[in-house]
Order: sequence, then C-alpha cells, then structure tokens
Amino acid sequence: MLLERKQQIAVDLHERFERAKVVILTDYKGLNVGAMTELRRRLKQAGIEYRVVKNSLLERAAADTPAARITDAFKGPSAIALSYDDPVAPAKVLTQFAKENDKLKIRVGVLRNRVINEVDIKSLADLPSREVLLAQLLGVLNAVPTSFVRVLSAVPGGLVNVLNAIKEQKENKEAA
Repeated sequence: MLLERKQQIAVDLHERFERAKVVILTDYKGLNVGAMTELRRRLKQAGIEYRVVKNSLLERAAADTPAARITDAFKGPSAIALSYDDPVAPAKVLTQFAKENDKLKIRVGVLRNRVINEVDIKSLADLPSREVLLAQLLGVLNAVPTSFVRVLSAVPGGLVNVLNAIKEQKENKEAA
C-alpha cells in the first residue's frame, strides 16, 4: 500500500475516532465471508460503520483521540465498529451476533472517553434503545404534573366533603 494512501486512511480514521460516540474493537478471526457479510449488513442497518484496518494504521489514527486509550488492544486481526449517534446500537448488534457465532470476539471499546471491557459492552447491550428510554423518561415527567394536579383537585373536594359532613352532623343534632 502506498504511503500516501496509508496516510489518507489514518487521517480519515482519526476524524472518525474523534466524531464517534462509541468505538468497539472486535476480533473477527475465523469468520467466513458469509458470516462477515451478514455482520456488516446488520451493522449497516443499525447505522454503524464497521471497518477492518491494519493495527499500525489504527494506532496512528487513534493518536490524540479517545480511542488512544485502547491502542494496546490493537493486536491480531482487528475490526472496529463506530457509532456516531446511538452508543447502544453497536453493542446490541455485536453481542447478538457473537451469541450466534462464537468466532466473533468482542475485545474492548471506548464510550465517549471511558474504556469499556467486554462485560461493560454486554451490559450496554442489555439497555433499552434510546427511543424506549426517552419514552420512559417522558412517561415519568408526565406522571409528576398529572399527580400534582390530582392532589390539588382533591383538596377542594375533600374540603367540600368535610363541610358536607359537618352540615349533616348539625342537621342530625337538630332533628334529634
């Protein structure tokens, strides 16, 4: 590979590492072409970029980015999954694919500026999607004012009931 081409790839990857919300490093050794194609298809559907790159280029590209924290893991056959929007999506797809195909190994990742190991990535995969979390948050935020309005409307109703009970009690005393 020409030096100019390698430099261009490193610069391009460097920019991608800076933009990515999550970078997950995998070992694809042993995956056949069909399995690799299926993995790429699933990742692409989820909006995730998956690239196989030489480790020396990965090291060069990761310099001065959050991905620099995992350069010691750039050994053997390496592929990276990059997500620019949803940090949970690549964890879900890769974890599911690794369950179905034991040849894919999830090594390590970087979530924003934090290094995450395989266990963390699997925990991340167990989280609901961003849309579900937002819906749950909206439900909680909506429940608080609704409950507050119910409490406020119950106060006058309770006062009316107390006054009505006092009125009935006085009427019963007068009748007796």
